[in-house]
Amino acid sequence: MKPAPPLPAGAAALDRLRVVVLGSGTSAGVPTVLCDCAVCTSTDPRDNRMRPSVLVEYNGHGVLIDTTPDFRQQALRFGIRKIDAILFTHAHADHILGLDDIRPFNFRRKDPIPIYADEPTLASIRNVFRYAFQEAAAETPVPRLEPHILDGAPFELFGLQIVPVRVMHGKHPIYGFRFGAPGYGVAYLTDHSEIPAESLALLEGLDVLFLDSLRHRPHPTHSTVERSLKYVEQIKPRQAIFTHIAHDLAHEQTESKFPEHVRLAYDGMELQVEIPRPA
Repeated sequence: MKPAPPLPAGAAALDRLRVVVLGSGTSAGVPTVLCDCAVCTSTDPRDNRMRPSVLVEYNGHGVLIDTTPDFRQQALRFGIRKIDAILFTHAHADHILGLDDIRPFNFRRKDPIPIYADEPTLASIRNVFRYAFQEAAAETPVPRLEPHILDGAPFELFGLQIVPVRVMHGKHPIYGFRFGAPGYGVAYLTDHSEIPAESLALLEGLDVLFLDSLRHRPHPTHSTVERSLKYVEQIKPRQAIFTHIAHDLAHEQTESKFPEHVRLAYDGMELQVEIPRPA
């Protein structure tokens, strides 16, 4: 990772973020069902990819981005012990269908888990998991949720600023998220084919930037390796991590061609980032 700039005057302390990649694959996962390609049959564990999600831990709290259909397996494999909030990028099946498996975290918390999403995403979640939003839900073993609608404005969560970042997933606007103040921080963007100019301005000075990088061939709703490399050149994060990877890309072969500060994500990848806390 490139060195971070000096701490700004008035920074009171450092927030230490631990970011865990729970899944780095595309919607079908890798290996893909019924596929015998070189990546799907690879013995490199980094080529085995669950659906895309990350866990961000800081200030004693755990913030999950998306609940994939693999969430139960992810929680067991990576020893997740605490979820204090969930951020949703959008409502496609590979990003929400594991929501029911947060129930053990509800039982431990004994109160609802806050979830954050834009209005269309929350509407879809309410439709798919209607039983979790009914009045009787508080008395039955279903997910207990506290919904918050995102309108694009930054908000504070457990003492850290979260900035929603709009990206285009084909023709549909969805959210990515930036953790931390300008000049520092981590941003997680997945399922994007385009990053609008106004969103690029929100991504300056990042320690770590996660970008969609599906494959080399063009796709109508996802970024390619080449396009994401151009975004890296434009945004200039200190480190870039490519995720939402299809079975077209073998980890070792693909990453060997990247610049030193660009890496391909893999399930279980961990990053430690320190960012300043305003006085």
